[in-house]
Amino acid sequence: MKKQILSVLGAIALLFSANLTSAQCSASKEAKVIKVSADENIVEIAISSDAHTTLVAAVKAAGLVETLMSEGPFTVFAPTNSAFDKLPEGTVATLLKPENKDKLTSILTYHVVAGNIDAAAVTKAIKAGNGKASLTTVQGGTITAMIKDGKVMLKDENGNYSTVTATDLKGSNGVIHVIDSVVTPK
Repeated sequence: MKKQILSVLGAIALLFSANLTSAQCSASKEAKVIKVSADENIVEIAISSDAHTTLVAAVKAAGLVETLMSEGPFTVFAPTNSAFDKLPEGTVATLLKPENKDKLTSILTYHVVAGNIDAAAVTKAIKAGNGKASLTTVQGGTITAMIKDGKVMLKDENGNYSTVTATDLKGSNGVIHVIDSVVTPK
């Protein structure tokens, strides 16, 4: 399980390495510069972000805090609070229940790729793949990265899209890329 989570986190790091200014969010309610320190791990960075309180609660409920604080490296595609708000009403509350821990863990580890994949590496992989790059997540599924209208987009296994809104939030054990929608495995 730890090896899978490390792989997922690495893949997520690759995806977040889009062509946006480092540590800058899109113009949404949550748009503000996220201050990061290379001394902080990816969990500490997420905890310090007001835009990621739902993600932090989910990581805690899934019991993934210790794993994501480990050496890594991980690449995490981190959905914002507003990304979780786009899910059908009651979805988050249901997923946070102890009896749904396995499903929550599956969704969260689908946002993680093993390795330390910055925006430049993601862009390079997309170009090398003739416009698409397949990333294997720690969960074991695949996310496809592409550039659409000048923005790096992620497509999940269900055909849903998410836009990378901030990249290269670098921590001691990996990198975070912020996304505007939750991606889900099959």
